[in-house]
Amino acid sequence: SPVMAGGLFAVNRQWFWELGGYDTGLEIWGGEQYEISFKVWMCGGSMYDVPCSRVGHIYRKYVPYKVPSGTSLARNLKRVAETWMDEYTEYIYQRRPEYRHLSTGDLTAQKELRKHLKCKDFKWYMNTVAWDLPKYYPPVEPLPAAWGEIRSAASGLCIDTKHGSTGTELRLDSCLKEGAERTWAHEQIFTFGWREDIRPGDPLHTRKLCFDSISQSSPVTLYDCHGMKGNQHWSYRR
Repeated sequence: SPVMAGGLFAVNRQWFWELGGYDTGLEIWGGEQYEISFKVWMCGGSMYDVPCSRVGHIYRKYVPYKVPSGTSLARNLKRVAETWMDEYTEYIYQRRPEYRHLSTGDLTAQKELRKHLKCKDFKWYMNTVAWDLPKYYPPVEPLPAAWGEIRSAASGLCIDTKHGSTGTELRLDSCLKEGAERTWAHEQIFTFGWREDIRPGDPLHTRKLCFDSISQSSPVTLYDCHGMKGNQHWSYRR
């Protein structure tokens, strides 16, 4: 497994401490799953899923502590990226430009540890361990195949979600013109993306809902996008 949950694993104690344990500069939680995973693989180890393992995770009903700042998770992620991801860090900043100006704290000890352990670079990790990841989550997403309104050739009406949520059935409505007529009550712009799913919104403002249909005779509804094709796989034929 390229990455595992940060708190749900078994590891040889001596090996864990040889790797430096967890980065003590990480705050509260978040990012440790990437840090320990990258560290294990890049520094000579490996990880495996054990389907029949007896491991559990107990969630509290409330958070019993206060987060010192609202940016602790983002800071943690940047700290891990700057230590382990080499040139791939730039892809994160392209998606999350607000991360560029966050302080990571002192990374000297972490970078010295990586050098001391003679760890491989992140390109090796991507090519050898997570080789299939770019197929599903490319660092730079291809441009969408098309976007705009979807108009019925038979009736001349347009699909309109009316800003519905999960489970909303799509309907046909009068096509609206650009500008003032497109109000908050209507949603007639859609994006046909590289995953071959259709999402409400233009390419820069798509929602995380997709057109979904369980059979050819079933109505098309909005459903949370899962990226697994199936009920959400659409093809375009001229």
